[in-house]
Amino acid sequence: MRTHTEYTMTYILGVDGGNTKTIALVARMDGTIVGAGRGGCGDIYGRAGPDGAIAEIERAVAAALAVAATAASALSTSAFSLAGADWPEDFVLFESEIRRLGFGRAITVVNDALGALRAGSDDGTGVSVVCGTGIAIGARAADGRLWHGSFWLEPLGAHELGRRMLRAVLRAALGLDPPTTLTTRMLAFYGREQVEQLLHAFTARGVTPPNASQLARLLLDEADCGDPTARRIAIEHGQALGDYALAGARQVGIVDLPFTLVLAGGVLRHPARLLAETLVARVRLAAPDVQVVESRFEPAVGALFLALELAGVAIDAPLLARMTPTLPPVAFFAT
Repeated sequence: MRTHTEYTMTYILGVDGGNTKTIALVARMDGTIVGAGRGGCGDIYGRAGPDGAIAEIERAVAAALAVAATAASALSTSAFSLAGADWPEDFVLFESEIRRLGFGRAITVVNDALGALRAGSDDGTGVSVVCGTGIAIGARAADGRLWHGSFWLEPLGAHELGRRMLRAVLRAALGLDPPTTLTTRMLAFYGREQVEQLLHAFTARGVTPPNASQLARLLLDEADCGDPTARRIAIEHGQALGDYALAGARQVGIVDLPFTLVLAGGVLRHPARLLAETLVARVRLAAPDVQVVESRFEPAVGALFLALELAGVAIDAPLLARMTPTLPPVAFFAT
């Protein structure tokens, strides 16, 4: 039995590190969040490489500790849910650097897909599909078997949706495909009058091309309005995500069970539901009893749950009642 002093004088840490941002949350042992911090890309495969990724993780944790008015030495357990935790050597690198920084007396590192799974699944089992700038898919069975998609997956996130939207607009402009309302939306979004001007903006020498990820929401809007080209792209995307979700379920032996399917990420939270509904329908063809959950918590909270469980603390209703009012605002987690 933990004493009152142990609950009030020690802290746990949950970190979610992705391609776009890193979020760190510090909580007391009773689940109350007392500090939050942000950093940049925490993926060791990102542009800044391992050194840059570790520096951003350190920045996010240091900021959370500062808000909590405590030091790293007060961290009992820590869980890091990280993009780039793909191969065995990646886990060795992350764990050695985290230990060097002193971020927890006991630590665990998982792929970011598994942190997202823990955030959405009551018992931490099932399959997660995270579709944001990129994608992550993870699976866990009740017997402890784990799988994460990492380099098995093709590009299927917002960036790829944006790239496919641009390609569709170019093909329509050349008369290779029928006209599409995506053209009007894309021209208006970038303030251009002609498709050739768009192409120049994305490909001109010596310029930084626009962020194609921003186009995903436009494509989903037009799919919802009935544009055939946008609908085709969204349906193909959803079917591919569903296929990978089923692959994850097969990898851990739960495809024939009534497993939980956790949907997370900005693309799957978009109000237009065609892509998400297509994903779910694809999964249900092979797993009709799947339970679909749109995660109420951000992946960083999943990392907190993992850290609490590492400390022997149950994630029960009283803990959630204490934690939920102390969560940072939604805007804090936004890209």
